[in-house]
Amino acid sequence: MQYYKADIGVIGGSGLYELCPEVKKIDIDTPYGKPSDAISLVTIGDKKVAFLPRHGKNHTLNPSEINYRANIDAFAQLGVKALISPCCVGSLKPEIEPGDFVVTDQFINMTSGRKDTFNESPNVVHLSSADPYDPRLRQLALEEAQKLGIKVHDGGTVVVINGPRFSTRAESRMFAAMGADVVNMTQYPEGYLCLEKGIPVVNIALITDYDAGLEGRPDIKPVQNEDVVKVLQDNNERVKQLIFRLIDRI
Repeated sequence: MQYYKADIGVIGGSGLYELCPEVKKIDIDTPYGKPSDAISLVTIGDKKVAFLPRHGKNHTLNPSEINYRANIDAFAQLGVKALISPCCVGSLKPEIEPGDFVVTDQFINMTSGRKDTFNESPNVVHLSSADPYDPRLRQLALEEAQKLGIKVHDGGTVVVINGPRFSTRAESRMFAAMGADVVNMTQYPEGYLCLEKGIPVVNIALITDYDAGLEGRPDIKPVQNEDVVKVLQDNNERVKQLIFRLIDRI
């Protein structure tokens, strides 16, 4: 691994399986097993960028099957100094609409059974995760999204569920009552593991749906997979544009 280095890492979520067509692909071994896929190395401007599709290049891994520790350890081996982590989310609030972006600042973990720490016995460390997402990277993402004319929300709490199923109506109500703004299946433990490795991380969340619908809004129906796919197709290029502009600013 000493032969390969990268300045910035990018983890592609659903619908984002490739950043550039011309890349060098490398396989990385970690103490935790293999990452989701081979990592693509590409030069963008004056920076070396490492890209990894979170679910594998053909979306073969559901959220609970992803080896999050291997993914983040691989980026740490490459020496990345910042990680861009786009993902798809469902909205819990009417003002956060499909097609909007949210640069989240907090998460609530509702997952279970996931390997979520590098700090195992005998090296037990209690690490603060009060502010999991890097404030400087968040500010850069907000500025560049606004320049692109994207409707972007500054801050938001993402509640992370196991998946791959979507929420029940009761769960959706509970998440909103807990103070969550959006729902996702992958931000935990991904974002937290970056903290343990000392990698600043920013989450850019694309709103694809309204989860299980919204209370008092019969016109807003529960999410269907085809709805998510359509919003992804309509917005994939905007996500890529924002990533490239953010890479330029970091």
